[in-house]
Amino acid sequence: MNNPFLTAGYAGPEYFCDRVDETRKLVNAIKNDRNVTLIAPRRYGKTGLISNVFARLPSAYTSIYIDIYSAKNLAAFTKMLASAVFGALDSRMEKAMSVLATFFRSCRPTATPQSDGTVKFSFDITSDNAESSLKEVFDYLKARERQVVIAIDEFQQVREFPEEGVEALLRSYIQFVPWVRFVFAGSRRHLMSEMFVMPQGAFYQSTQIMNLDVISPKSYLSFARGFFSSEGWDVDEEVFMRLYRRFDGVTWYVQAVLNKVWETRMSLENDIQVDAAVKELYEERALIYHDLLCAQNEASQELVMAIARNGIVSEPTSTDFLSRNGLRGASTVRAALKDLAGKDIAYKAESGWIVYDRLFAEYLRSIQ
Repeated sequence: MNNPFLTAGYAGPEYFCDRVDETRKLVNAIKNDRNVTLIAPRRYGKTGLISNVFARLPSAYTSIYIDIYSAKNLAAFTKMLASAVFGALDSRMEKAMSVLATFFRSCRPTATPQSDGTVKFSFDITSDNAESSLKEVFDYLKARERQVVIAIDEFQQVREFPEEGVEALLRSYIQFVPWVRFVFAGSRRHLMSEMFVMPQGAFYQSTQIMNLDVISPKSYLSFARGFFSSEGWDVDEEVFMRLYRRFDGVTWYVQAVLNKVWETRMSLENDIQVDAAVKELYEERALIYHDLLCAQNEASQELVMAIARNGIVSEPTSTDFLSRNGLRGASTVRAALKDLAGKDIAYKAESGWIVYDRLFAEYLRSIQ
């Protein structure tokens, strides 16, 4: 790799930092026929962990990953699942066409040969045939009798679908494909908990629960130093630790800064280098961040600016916080919090309210 600090994709275990215990637990769960619920905020490295697990599974397993964040209804979800599953399990044209005719009758599937010899499958799924098409996908999985792992990222999105009973419908199908294991990954902790942890949830007690925390600073420092030292450079421990704390150890932001520092072909020796990298990162997104801020109502703008200014806010409706930041009454702030949380602009961590995108917070502090 030209730059070992990846900010997208997966290039193998040598470019993947730590997560040894998490990888082992996930692999063991899959090998022992347990479905897993994986919960962590965005940019903690869920997708990378899933890829690392896939790379360490025996070759007998077929691994499938889909991200359903953009799915707005059951039809869109079913189309994503059908395309991913069918393309992974039957890629030869002659076999695929026979299987298509056998299992998929309600969604008018098509197969298009690709230049590399594989086949691309697409499915015409509408709201009218979504449920029947979903059943056909699971009938197909059941008939294949092959070891399959399906990771569905941002799984809490199914709660936003307009159709009723989607969770119960999915569980009713999932429990009858015993050779298919599922990893349900999600970033909204309260929604995932309602689905998998609370007794009223459709998936209650049906999976092994894993909460993904940040990588330890010592492990991350060792990982970074390994690559820098291979080029004759160094990483100052105190500088790295301040970088780590600045972003609360969240994987993507630490990786992004290290990626920028590596680009300079220098040791990481002082905070000036970190500041320059952070500034470059949020300035690349400045127009997007400007539009995002302007798209909020006045109360939400004022509140997100105040949260960014303070870093972490434990009591955003307290008299002290309101007066120090020139905010309106507690009821207005509560409404703004709900608005910002619903748009994933701010969220409540264990220590208090923070701006979800840490670079957006850096940008907001830069313009105040």
